Amino acid sequence: MSDGLTKAAARNIFFGGSLFFFILFAALTAHSHWYIVNHSTDHAGMTDSVVAGKEVWEEHNCINCHTILGEGAYFGPEMGNVWTRFGGHRSPEGARAAIAGWIRAQPTGAPGRRQMPYFEINDEEMDALIDFLEWTDNIDTQDWPPHPSG
Repeated sequence: MSDGLTKAAARNIFFGGSLFFFILFAALTAHSHWYIVNHSTDHAGMTDSVVAGKEVWEEHNCINCHTILGEGAYFGPEMGNVWTRFGGHRSPEGARAAIAGWIRAQPTGAPGRRQMPYFEINDEEMDALIDFLEWTDNIDTQDWPPHPSG
């Protein structure tokens, strides 16, 4: 029996391993794309109002302070589950009023607390923003964030 690998055996292990991991990488990439297309986004629920709400989100640079589904800054709370935190699944109209009231009441002036600036948002933009937050809350995030408060 030989004490070490031959050059041919080492080459075969290298190419065989490379081929195996390339096939594994391609399979996992294909699975990820299939999963994202078929499970994670509610295309039917993406109304014009939801799209307009995302534009309001972007126009006011909300991501500079808040995270949404884990992306963004950590100065303010996570907004991907704000609909649930405000009780939107139990009382949609109550949640809409509470979210709008909270945004319009800013800044609160409470000492020692982080303050959200005041944004000039009309009723139509506010409804669209809340529709966007509701739509975002209904995305299957596979239990993200791990804690309800974000």
